[in-house]
Amino acid sequence: MCTTCCSGQALSMLLPSWLEGRAQNHESSRLVGKAASGAGTARGMLRPAGAIGTPARHYAFPGRISGGAEDRFRWLFESPPRNRAEFDAWIETASASTDPLFFAVIDKETGRAEGRQSLMRIDQAHGVIEIGNIMWGPALQQTRMATEALYLFAAHVFALGYRRFEWKCNDLNAPSKRAAIRFGFQPEGVFRQHMVVKGANRDTAWFAITDQDWQRLCPSYQAWLSPDNFDTGGRQVRKLEDYRS
Repeated sequence: MCTTCCSGQALSMLLPSWLEGRAQNHESSRLVGKAASGAGTARGMLRPAGAIGTPARHYAFPGRISGGAEDRFRWLFESPPRNRAEFDAWIETASASTDPLFFAVIDKETGRAEGRQSLMRIDQAHGVIEIGNIMWGPALQQTRMATEALYLFAAHVFALGYRRFEWKCNDLNAPSKRAAIRFGFQPEGVFRQHMVVKGANRDTAWFAITDQDWQRLCPSYQAWLSPDNFDTGGRQVRKLEDYRS
């Protein structure tokens, strides 16, 4: 329902049934991936970083001693930890944070946390929330688990009543922008000279999925994640984007 000015132009859409997004905390239930058909389960699981049962030893160490760490941390706000002690200290800090609220991305087959992502800039009053601080290690990159980790977040936040799910990245980060489009986020432009990160200017590219978008996108994720969409070698039969066409 829209309100109008004296000229008859629409001013805004009224939301008479709007209730603000519900709060998140580190006691939240873990988010476990399941095949859309209900037959079998996918491999990914998200657990709040501060939840009991995900001790530091279960996290894959992403520091400089592991290959490609500098490249994976290139666009993040922090640098890769130099040793295990620095990494454990980061986990302790992340576990106590409520915004950003960090989740470990766990491979259910191995029990290891192979990456992390967070819910951040949590605005309950307006129903806006962002996925950020994404660091998917080599075991997750370009895998079914990575797509499922995004799906689990999106399904979770919209179930909590949020209206808008955001993805932001450095405008120079082409792989991140491609991923956002593949996941169904809509591009909304670039905030020029938005931040200074690691001593360099950052123009920030904005993307978002709204609750209305999610009604269309959710079935495509479920179809893509179905075991029927993967061959015996784990390769996809159809692309995620194909299910949206």
